Parts: sequence; structure tokens; C-alpha cells
Amino acid sequence: MPDTPAAPVILGNEPGSFPHSVLAERHPAIIQQVRDAFPYGPAQHRALDALLKNCTEGTVQPLPADAPDRAQWAAWGTDEYAGRSWYDVPWLWSESYFYRQLLGAVGYFGPGAWQGIDPFRPFKRAELDAPETDEELAALDALEDKSPAERGQALLHGSLWGNRADLGFRLSAAGAESASRAPVPALVADDSDRLWSLLSGTLCLVADNAGRELIPDLLLIAHLLDQGRIEQAVLHIKPHPYYVSDATTADVVDALHRLTGAPGAAATYGRRLWSAMADGRLTVRAHPFSCAPLPYADMPADLRAEFAAATLTIVKGDLNYRRLVGDCRWAPTTPFVDVTAYFPGPVAALRTLKSDVITGLAADTEVALVAAEEQRWRTGGTHALIQVRA
Repeated sequence: MPDTPAAPVILGNEPGSFPHSVLAERHPAIIQQVRDAFPYGPAQHRALDALLKNCTEGTVQPLPADAPDRAQWAAWGTDEYAGRSWYDVPWLWSESYFYRQLLGAVGYFGPGAWQGIDPFRPFKRAELDAPETDEELAALDALEDKSPAERGQALLHGSLWGNRADLGFRLSAAGAESASRAPVPALVADDSDRLWSLLSGTLCLVADNAGRELIPDLLLIAHLLDQGRIEQAVLHIKPHPYYVSDATTADVVDALHRLTGAPGAAATYGRRLWSAMADGRLTVRAHPFSCAPLPYADMPADLRAEFAAATLTIVKGDLNYRRLVGDCRWAPTTPFVDVTAYFPGPVAALRTLKSDVITGLAADTEVALVAAEEQRWRTGGTHALIQVRA
């Protein structure tokens, strides 16, 4: 990345660190949750047992010889990392490879009866069908009396906070001013004015999670199209399940059905989105690189061309932020514009802080955060940012 001093890549081999806890504790728990969610047969249970033992005690192994994406993953890193501890390779890579191995263990890539069955679907559906989702959708009715600008700001914050979207819908100008006067504001960087100024033409939105995080993304797109702030939206989702709740095409369909089946303003938003997909103003992309264990600096030429053609690309969520800036131990004051200089067009990050990596903070903001919370602010999901590189 031009003119930016290199920073160490984050690994998972430091006991007590957040990455180490994900590898040692979260991944085994996810294996158990997936095992309990489906009536898998003996073959899947044996494969899950083997994955549990391997990812906690063993070393990285190549995909089976008949895996359809074996060559792709070899190019993405298994040739380099095979035989090494999961804890001693880049954390972004080991996390991603865990989920690829989990899909293989349950037979997602087939052939067989479990081919194409999303192992995370029960969790996604439970969140989408939760009473909290009804409450968040009902909050849309109150926004109808707001000006388009106020509605847009609320929907932007809803998209930013994801499944804390109820907070976003309640944000008012007074509330935002109050938050900004707090010793440690929830929003640690806010380039939202610059984001609004860049909206026109084609918007690419790189989605993060399904369910109650995808719905606010769709609501924001619907608003921008309806108000003429953009002419077209391209929603980038995952070509297959990835991490626990990342959005796939099936999740987009589920979200649209959830909206159109809801009462009040939510259904209106849903119908607008359905119509926009029918006439091509909203399209869905599922590029294979969306499930790559690599930073966006390594994106292939065809994806680079798509982002270059967009008026603005909005990158949603924590994982996509790590891929956007590089999953490294940057000094928090490292300029966001420097670490994203490679990106082929204007880019904005909407992210709730859930991992260690951070860039673009003002020095006094970092000092206040550390004084109030030591380093917990990096991973607790209680702070967020809107950063833009035009």
C-alpha cells in the first residue's frame, strides 16, 4: 500500500488475544452448534469430529483431491500454509479456511443429499423471524413523517449498526449531538457528509451479514433509489455460506419476503426492492473472491473493474473492513485514505468494531477510548465508524 509503513499481519498465536479465542473457543462452539442444528448422519458426524480435532490440535491440510475448489484454495494459500498450525498463519486466512472446511465436513459441496444445504440457515432464519425484527420494521412507520434527509440519515445508521438497527432508527439530530459530546462517542469516526456527497450513478454495496443486518442494507438501497440519489445499486453477497451469518442470494430472498410480508412501511420498502430487482435497478452479484481469505488489495481484475465502474462502493461490516484495509496491526491513527489508496474507486466503510484492526482514528479519540476502556473498544461491538476515501 503506497507510502504507508508495513504493519504486522494479525495471527492467532498469542494466548489471551481475541484472534486466539476465536480459533480456540468460537470455532469449536460453532462446530457443536452446526452439529445440533441438523440431523446429520454418521459420515457428517465423523467429519465434524475430525475437523474439531484438526483445527484445535492439528495443522492446516489441503482440500481433498476431488474438491471442486482445490486448485483455487491452493492459489489462495493452502500450498503455502499446509503443515503449519492454524494459529501460526494469518488470522483472516485461518478463519476463512475453517468455514470452508466446515462446509466440506457437512457435505455442502456434494455430491449427496446435503449438497447446497446452508449449515447456518437455522440461525439466520431464527434471527429474521425474531420479535425484535418486528419491532425494528415497525419503527419504519415513524420515519415516514421525517424529511427525506432525516429518513436517509436514520437508514444509514440502521445499516451501520446492523442488528442494533433499532438504535439507528431512533437517532435524531439532538441524539447525535449528545453522543458526540460523550467522553467516548459510539461513532468514533464519521465521514457521513462526504458519503452523501458522493452518492449518484451506480452504488456498489458489499454486504456483510444476513437477517437483521441485511434488512437495513436493503432499506437504505430502497431509499436511495426512491429518492433518486442513485440510479442503480449492485449488492455484492457471498456465492455460498461463509462465516456464520454472511449473506447469500437465498438470504436476500428471505429478507425480501420478510419485508413484503410485514405490515406498514416495511412492505412498501419490500415492494420497491422487488420492483427494482425486476427492472434491473437493483442487481445481485456473487463473485468467488467474496469468499477469499485475502485482502481486497489482491482482488482479481474483473472485480476491480466492477468497483472502478461504480460511483461509490460501500463496504459493510467488520470482516469486509479487515479485507479492505488489510488485517494488520495498524496504528489506529494510520490514515484510512492511505491504506485504501489501492481501491479502484471511491470507497466508504460502514463498520461496527468487532476485531482488533482499526485505522483512521483521530489521536484524541484513540486516547479517550483507551482511557475509558483500555483495548476492549476494539472488539466489543459498542463502537462504529463511517470512513470514506473519495
